[in-house]
Amino acid sequence: MPALVTPFKNGMVDEDTLKQLINWQIDEGSNGIVPVGTTGESPTLTHEEHERVIELTVQTVAGRVPVMAGAGSNNTAEAIRFMKHAADVGADAALVVTPYYNKPTQRMLYEHYKALHDAADLPIFIYNIPGRSVVDMSTETMVELFKLPRIVGIKDAGGDVGKVAVQRMAMGPEFIQFSAEDPTAVGFNAMGGIGCVSVTANVAPAACAKLQAACLRGDYAEALQWQDRLLPLHQAVFIESSPAPTKYALSLLGKCAEDVRMPICPVTEESKLVIRDAMVHAGILN
Repeated sequence: MPALVTPFKNGMVDEDTLKQLINWQIDEGSNGIVPVGTTGESPTLTHEEHERVIELTVQTVAGRVPVMAGAGSNNTAEAIRFMKHAADVGADAALVVTPYYNKPTQRMLYEHYKALHDAADLPIFIYNIPGRSVVDMSTETMVELFKLPRIVGIKDAGGDVGKVAVQRMAMGPEFIQFSAEDPTAVGFNAMGGIGCVSVTANVAPAACAKLQAACLRGDYAEALQWQDRLLPLHQAVFIESSPAPTKYALSLLGKCAEDVRMPICPVTEESKLVIRDAMVHAGILN
């Protein structure tokens, strides 16, 4: 499932291009759409833009695949607003990042997610990304949250595939685990994950979908063949601050302008060469 970029034009959200990207993703085999996460530049969207992107995504998808709407904030009241809006417009689930900057304790994390759980009738995926939030939710806290009926799983960006097994042992296979890190997604699946909320899938949706399908079949030999093709691209889309490299790659495919919002800036000429080479290696650019 792509952590979808938010395209801009003349400083505004480019709604026509957003709809085109969503249709292309579904046509290429993506199994879901995840708007307004980090890759969707949620930190620099206004509340109104955030909600409009989710509403337009749900309308465009029209039930063809699930929509997991970004609904996180380091302000619980703001996150509740996003949760309620996502539920009202018909999203299938919410992706809620651990509160960043505040550095809440494990008890505070529990209370934050419980408040969101109680605010809207929408399944919640915890987004654990200690590298950005400087908070790492413990397995013990997840166990307690999983007792709530609408806390259903995790998007894990910690990069520790061993933790997937720990979480599986603690909560069972019913706790849905998605990787948030493309380079380790194959290993993540082997340890009990069932997919990836992917940055690379913005650029190479068909290849990423085939990699994931091979994992779900248990065909890790085929999955590794796709991984070998995609690994330079996995690395290239983070050569500079995300999503600038991804938007540049999409611009080479004619899918999206490379416009980003400051403090993110377009990639340098040196980085453009690396991104282009990685796309050639992946077989998506001549």
